[in-house]
Formats: sequence, structure tokens, C-alpha cells
Amino acid sequence: MNFSGVSHVVAMPFPGRGHINPMLNFCKILASRKPKKILITFVVTEEWLGYIGADPKPEAIRFATIPNVIPPEREKAANFPGFYEAVMTKMEEPFERLLDQLEPTVNAIIGDVELRWPVAVANRRNIPVAAFWTMSASFYSMLHHLDVFSRTHQLTVDKLDERAGNMPGISSLHTEDLRTVLHENDHRVLQLALECISKVPNANYLLLTTVQELEAETIDTLKSIFPFPIYPIGPSIPYLELEEKNLVNTDHSHDYIKWLDSQPSESVLYISLGSFLSVSSAQMDVIVEALNSSGIRYLYVARGETSRLKEKCGEKGMVIPWCDQLKVLSHSSIGGFLSHCGWNSTLETVFAGVPILTFPLFLDQVPNSTQIVDEWKNGWKVDVSLKLESDVFLSKEVIEVLVTMFMDIESQEGRKIRDRARELKAMCRKAIGKGGSSDRNLNAFISDISS
Repeated sequence: MNFSGVSHVVAMPFPGRGHINPMLNFCKILASRKPKKILITFVVTEEWLGYIGADPKPEAIRFATIPNVIPPEREKAANFPGFYEAVMTKMEEPFERLLDQLEPTVNAIIGDVELRWPVAVANRRNIPVAAFWTMSASFYSMLHHLDVFSRTHQLTVDKLDERAGNMPGISSLHTEDLRTVLHENDHRVLQLALECISKVPNANYLLLTTVQELEAETIDTLKSIFPFPIYPIGPSIPYLELEEKNLVNTDHSHDYIKWLDSQPSESVLYISLGSFLSVSSAQMDVIVEALNSSGIRYLYVARGETSRLKEKCGEKGMVIPWCDQLKVLSHSSIGGFLSHCGWNSTLETVFAGVPILTFPLFLDQVPNSTQIVDEWKNGWKVDVSLKLESDVFLSKEVIEVLVTMFMDIESQEGRKIRDRARELKAMCRKAIGKGGSSDRNLNAFISDISS
């Protein structure tokens, strides 16, 4: 292959779906801009190549592998702190060996912030490096200020309470979210996350998967802190594939699409509560029972619980193990999304213009929920104060009332969140359109790494 005039970019994501997907989506967008002048080597573990290796991708993207850091996926959720630490300590050396073997010369590295080591590897080799952040700018800002705070104070809730309301770049709405992050997450995981954040100032760029207009104040504050370019290039979701399929209803090969085609407009509640950490099996049972009683139409992505929940599914529901989520959210029959508020799901929902019923479970999902409900106002929050003492989080009665109200598109509140969802959809489409904020940032980053 003739590599003359080609910019070679190596992309190294954290080995998890919530990280690989947005980075691969970003790389596809990059490749679509200058397909003959850019080569992207996308590095994954051997396990992940088995998951995504057969997926379609542009010619400008090639996959390369490094060894797995721990046994396969099913063991990771049970010991997330151990997995998180292994990723930060066992992947750096094989990645460096791979760099020595790659041709042509590497012009830039895109490294997931949560790997901790890509910035140092690039610095040692004098290669420009972009730190890639797969969560919200607001959550990045929280962790940045926690990192600064922890350097001079012991990281405790009491100490945080004294300062939480006065941290620059953090909305007062997120003060309680900060406390939740400290209270409800493994302390070692938080310390490792802060170590990752502490490496970002040594990068040449910070790439955010968000949209400038969605988090403008926070992003502007971050830009005032760092001396290098910060590029919000989002939403880093598979919208190129959506455009290729002419948005909706052109591919009827999946049973769930055929089923959605047969449902009334805005009548279906889509449910997905995470691919890595999710609610208990007992809570899933209660959700399905409540939906059946409510009479609400629903499409539930239940992954490993699918076969069991199918037996409980009523005539107005459908339970599936997987779906093309952005395509589903963009379908005219979808009227709402009961979501765990993972950042990628949040961006896809905003892009599709669908209101969100938030059910945050872990880490950044809590502040994401706050953004949706209190800042963007395109959704409602499940009231966790109503939880039960047992492992069942919410009762059937609570869920039934909530989903019935949420899916009432004729109510004043229902119309209000749907109007707002449509406004945010228009904002996202403008950002990725010619001359929009994300379009300009993408072009600027390409120019930077091509010069």
C-alpha cells in the first residue's frame, strides 16, 4: 500500500462497549472526512475483536489487537475494581510493542482517558496525543475538580461538603451528585479514575463526545483551564449509518422493526437499563409486571434475561436481547425511553428527539440524569426515595403510575418534555451540519493532526 501523504492515527479505547462504540463512531466520522488521506489503526483486545471484527467499517480503518487483560466479559462486572486496575496496568506494554510494529509512521494517538497510560506513551515517543473522554463534559469537570481537591485534602465526603458548592465549572445542581459519586462508588475505582484525569493536562488535545451547545458553560470553563485545544466533536454516535439507511423503516429484516412499524405513533416505551451493570432480575420482573398492568406498549432490551422475561411479557410488549438502538429511538412509534442514563444512550436519545425517564444506577449516570431533568428539561426522573428495602428497587405500583403519566403525550407536562426533546434534536443536527460547532471542531482536529 502507498502511504505517501497519509496521516496515520492510532486509536486505543478502554475495552468496554461504552468506550469502544463512541471511539469507533468518531473514527468512522474522521475517515468519512478524508478517506484517502487518513489511516486509522483501531486497537482492541483479542476478545473485543471477536465481538466487532465482522462489523462493517470504512477502508481507512483497520483493526489491530493486543492480548486480553483478564478472562472474558462475564467476570468483569463481578470484580469491576480488579478489571479497572488490570486495564491500567497490563495493556501499556503490549500496546507499545504494537506501536513498534505498525507502518506507516504514527502521526497521532487517540487514547481513552480511562486507560491512564496513552498520554505518557505518546509523550515518550514525541507523538501528538488526543485524550478521548467518553462521558459528559460535566462529569469530566467534576472529576477534574475532585482531582485538584484531593491533592491537598483527604478525599472524604465531609471535606467535599465544605467545598462542593464552590467548585468552579460545576453547576450547583450537581453538588448532590458529587456526594452521591463519593458515597455509592468503590473508593479504589474513584481513586483510579482521578489518576486517569490527572494525566490529561499532559495531552495535546481533549476530545469530548458531547455537543458544545449541550454543555456550553462547562466546556467554556474547561477551555479556560487548559492551554491546549478542547474539541467537542459529538454526538459520537452512529448517525452516519442512520443516514445511509435513510433514517427509518427501510430495513425490515429485524422482527422488532416490523413490530414497531405496526404500532401507533409515539406509543411505545423503549427500555434499556445498561449492558454492563444493570438492575436486579427481581426488579426486571417487577418492571415487566407493571408495564403489563399499565397497558403501555413497550420494547424491552433485556440481554441475558430475555428468554425468562419473554414468558412474562404481555401482548402489548416485546422483549429482545439486542437492537440497533439509534434506529429504534429514531422510529416514529417510540414515545419515550426508560434509561439508565449511560452517556452514549443519552446522546442517542437527544439526537433522536425522544424524552427520557431516567433510572440512574452507577457513577456518571447520576449527574447525567440531573442534566436531563433539571438542565435540559427533556425528561423525568424515577424517584429513588420510593425504593423498597429488599433487592427490588421500585414497586410495581410506583412504576405503573410513573410510566402511565410519562407516556401520556397529551398531558401538559408530556407535551412540554416532548417539545424540549425536539428542540435538542434540532440543536444536535445543527451541530453536525456544515458549519455547525461539531463540524468545525472535527475539521480543526483533522487539520491539526494532518499538518
